[in-house]
Amino acid sequence: MILGDRSNNLNQSCKTETDPGVKDKILGSVLRSPCMVTSSALTQFDVRQAAINPNHWYVVAKADEVGAQPRGVTLWQQAIVLYRNGQGELQALEDRCPHRHVKLSRGAVVNGEIECAYHGWRFDGSGNCAAVPYLAENQKLPTCQLRSYPVKEQDGFIWLFPGDPLLAEQIAPMGLSEWEHLNYIGSVTTIDTRAHFSYLIENLMDMYHGHLHQNYQAWTGAVLADLEESADRVDAHYQAQNYYQIDKIWSVSQLFFPQLRRLHPDPLDVSYVYPHWASRLGDDFRIYCLFCPVGPTHTRAYLVHFTSLNAFPKLHKLPVAFRRFVKNSLTDSAKGLLAGLVRQDVVMIEDEQQAYLQNPDRRPLELNRTLASVQRLIRQQASF
Repeated sequence: MILGDRSNNLNQSCKTETDPGVKDKILGSVLRSPCMVTSSALTQFDVRQAAINPNHWYVVAKADEVGAQPRGVTLWQQAIVLYRNGQGELQALEDRCPHRHVKLSRGAVVNGEIECAYHGWRFDGSGNCAAVPYLAENQKLPTCQLRSYPVKEQDGFIWLFPGDPLLAEQIAPMGLSEWEHLNYIGSVTTIDTRAHFSYLIENLMDMYHGHLHQNYQAWTGAVLADLEESADRVDAHYQAQNYYQIDKIWSVSQLFFPQLRRLHPDPLDVSYVYPHWASRLGDDFRIYCLFCPVGPTHTRAYLVHFTSLNAFPKLHKLPVAFRRFVKNSLTDSAKGLLAGLVRQDVVMIEDEQQAYLQNPDRRPLELNRTLASVQRLIRQQASF
């Protein structure tokens, strides 16, 4: 799960543009949770019990997963229903009918409003009750107000902002500039692990666990060359030996035929751009992991892999329609490789979580200083 090009210090799209004053508010606001450590105990902060900072954009679904029917998702113990109104615009409300507290996601979209499956109450995109089928002439509509969330569709995914709505317009989602770019072939797989999000991000930032993946691994021999920290990101710069080199039109076949692979040195950069992850391996590969922490011991995420076609200038001169055909035809060509990596990683991550739950006072022996930086960032973002 890796990639890097230190010359650009990762894709520009990985840089969250946030005003300094807004950053102060971000760091000072976090979802309160029973598992969250209080400020008086910060000296004994337990990263495995850290809550998320809600003042960031999280990915809760792929864009094509939200169609004509409502879709229920959970982001840090908040049940949310996603749906499209009559104009196809995304809406996000708390997934609870205030009448009998059943899930609105079990209902349907009627005239652009979400209708509860139980009694047919309908709600508009602002969370106001819009209709009750059996309302008597002498009755008024209930003045209930469901919570609504800032939500947007961007780069093939649904991004949701669970924090202060006033900050949502001041903070940009990380974004994936490669998603629509004709020079990049994308593949996506889902990660679903019964573990705290810190275990997943540590796994992604740890370039020393290639031993686990064997034939799935795209590189070997990683050596940490430099490490950078700031208020909202950790950048680890490794040097590694890359198995793949996309420099010929048939080079993509290396994904399927291991005998065609040849080791060569390449920079390997991985970044925790809170709350997501981004990576590059040389000039040919980029990978992102878009987080949706479900709760203290459950994390979902989307792993997105891009293979670059920038090494083929003649291809760039072909008609756009043909280039898009090539892109669409090869989409998800690396999905099997990604799924294999994820299966192996999830077993290890869930073992770590279970070991913690059984004995939280037993601390692992860690030698990779990158993970200490990751934990400091989680602590800083979870402060209040």
